[in-house]
Amino acid sequence: MIAPSDRNKDIMQLCWVVPDLETAIGHWVQTTGAGPFFLFEDVHFEDGVYRGTPSDIAPHRAAIGQYGATQIELVQPLDDRPGVWTDVVPFGKAGFHHTGLYCENYADEREAYLSNGAEMAFEGLMMGARTCYIDTTAQLGYLTELITANPIAAQVFGAFRAAAEGWNGSDPIRTLG
Repeated sequence: MIAPSDRNKDIMQLCWVVPDLETAIGHWVQTTGAGPFFLFEDVHFEDGVYRGTPSDIAPHRAAIGQYGATQIELVQPLDDRPGVWTDVVPFGKAGFHHTGLYCENYADEREAYLSNGAEMAFEGLMMGARTCYIDTTAQLGYLTELITANPIAAQVFGAFRAAAEGWNGSDPIRTLG
């Protein structure tokens, strides 16, 4: 098992749940200069499991933009059904949701969290790679997302960083491709 001192501490993403995605993007662009934000309208996971029950991730829209070395993810849940979004932030409200860690050793990082009292909230395949949201609210006050390092994610995350380099604030909402 990974000792706490040897754990992945490179938080690469901060996520907020928001009631209105476009308003939240505008706020981040205007107040911090983060962006541009890439919009994801129909997000699904393969082989998903929510709190022990097979399930896709709760319906939502999301946008990710770069703020220096950190991704800012904004998530708008589409309904109030139980899921990782409403586990932390009540439907229709805004609040901090999770940090994201990009893991070279996903299995060991996952086990380190679970063996220290955290619970698995959701796990599945995103872009063909294992991703999970571990319920660390009792320990940290938010969920912790673990993302398996993989070539597709590296390419997508690289596109976010490249778009942010020298960005002049124009075209703040984009799609990949």
